[in-house]
Amino acid sequence: MATTARENHREDVAGRANVEDTPELLAYYDELERLEAGALWTVANKIEPWQPKSSSVPVLWRYEDLRAHVLRSVELVSPEKAGRRVIYLNNPGRREHAAAVGWLYSGLQVMHPGEVASAHAHSASALRFIMEGEGAYTIVDGHKMMLGANDFVLTPNGTWHEHGVASDGSPCIWQDGLDIPLVNALEANFYVVHPDLQQSVGHPVDDMTHAWGNPGLRPAGAEWSKGYSPLLKYEWGATYEALQRYAGATEGSPYDGVLMNYVNPVTGGPVMQTIGASMQMLRPGESTRAHRHTGSFIYQVAKGSGHSIIDGKRFDWKERDIFCVPSWAWHEHVNASASEDACLFTFNDLPVMHALGLYREEAFGDNGGHQPLVS
Repeated sequence: MATTARENHREDVAGRANVEDTPELLAYYDELERLEAGALWTVANKIEPWQPKSSSVPVLWRYEDLRAHVLRSVELVSPEKAGRRVIYLNNPGRREHAAAVGWLYSGLQVMHPGEVASAHAHSASALRFIMEGEGAYTIVDGHKMMLGANDFVLTPNGTWHEHGVASDGSPCIWQDGLDIPLVNALEANFYVVHPDLQQSVGHPVDDMTHAWGNPGLRPAGAEWSKGYSPLLKYEWGATYEALQRYAGATEGSPYDGVLMNYVNPVTGGPVMQTIGASMQMLRPGESTRAHRHTGSFIYQVAKGSGHSIIDGKRFDWKERDIFCVPSWAWHEHVNASASEDACLFTFNDLPVMHALGLYREEAFGDNGGHQPLVS
């Protein structure tokens, strides 16, 4: 009977494991295995790499390819049966975890006018970025928000939340983003359905935006101690205006152009404890230099067209396309237009990287900061 080769990751480098297999050692490893144990030196070089080695691969999901399939799901499955009618994005290197990249999940959800998805809560943090349609709304812990294209909305961990489209609206599609894979990896995920299936709206519509969405101003006497932002909706109009104003006052980052982070107005920190988000503007014809950093990123094109080079491979994108950048992957961005700016929305796990002291960044030093293309 053939025997399976035993795992042994050797490196001929001082300070690294380099133990040659012998019949005596192989027998010893068998004895350890029967005790549900093992010899560290056989796997040390694998589990402690010289630098991050993401199993995720760069992927571009073209909206024009996905849209018809997303809309077809309306004919096939009801939101009542599906819970959430979503087509999720499945990275080839992370299929076991249903992750779009790293420990982040993403999917495209569709709802028709008059449809309502039941209220639930879970340990995972979640967000929505509206792609198309009119009349969409989200209710979070009794706060109702009306949503338009390119609006960014939070449904933080532990909150009751539900979604719907007004009866006089149009079919709506949005991107969902969650840290489900991370929370599952931590073995800390809980899920509960609202006992009444829907919440009661206990506040004026868009009240959190009116209270917390005013630049440089905070409602007098208001208290907020939760770990996520009280500003549950970040509107596209105000975001784009802020980018334009900032572009007039800065040369921008050589790696990200004009970049602004969505923040918790109480703390100035990330919008949620495990997920951060930002919007960046690439000026007409702008070509950024390449860098890499720890942390996984999912981008959606909010405006314009161009391309990104990720670990030497070119990905051409246009409005509503989605692409991912795995942790420690070289990446740079180019705006294809000589007259119009391009804007990229992204969500990421940088709050986790920073909280754990794991963030690291490095610039690409050769070829003027630009990667050579690989076939």
